[in-house]
Amino acid sequence: TALLMGLAGAPHCAAMCGAACTGIVRSCGGGVAQEASQISFHAARLASYAVGGALAAGSVSWLATQGAQVAILRPLWTLLQVAAFALGLWLLIRGRQPAWIDNIGRARPDRKVIWLQGPAGAAAAGSMWLALPCGLLQSALVVAALGSGPIEGATLMGLFAAGSGLG
Repeated sequence: TALLMGLAGAPHCAAMCGAACTGIVRSCGGGVAQEASQISFHAARLASYAVGGALAAGSVSWLATQGAQVAILRPLWTLLQVAAFALGLWLLIRGRQPAWIDNIGRARPDRKVIWLQGPAGAAAAGSMWLALPCGLLQSALVVAALGSGPIEGATLMGLFAAGSGLG
């Protein structure tokens, strides 16, 4: 399922992240370093997806074993859902991101991103790819959360990363 999700979503990934991936790899070096940067970027992206899948499946498995203690988390879960609904209403009514979300990650123009150099910089960027606000990625994490444990969750997300990486 996860591999097919990745393969079917590859055009979406190419359209949404292709330019960003290319920009990161190109800014990390040219020539042979560019190929090494591309390999390290995608290897780190795959590893971050696998870690995310392991965390998702492991946390769901852990919550399932807790039984009665899960009731303690219901008010927090409700508040999270209310906040997500409020954000959705904001987006619907205003038609744009709130300023605090829109400014996340924006660097000042007078600063150069110096950590993004060579294959190590590309790997650092790839390792953060799991944090992207992508519906397809979050859907794959839900599939991984249905895994029987962290190893299966990591495997599912690794398969998704391999399929979506074609994009």
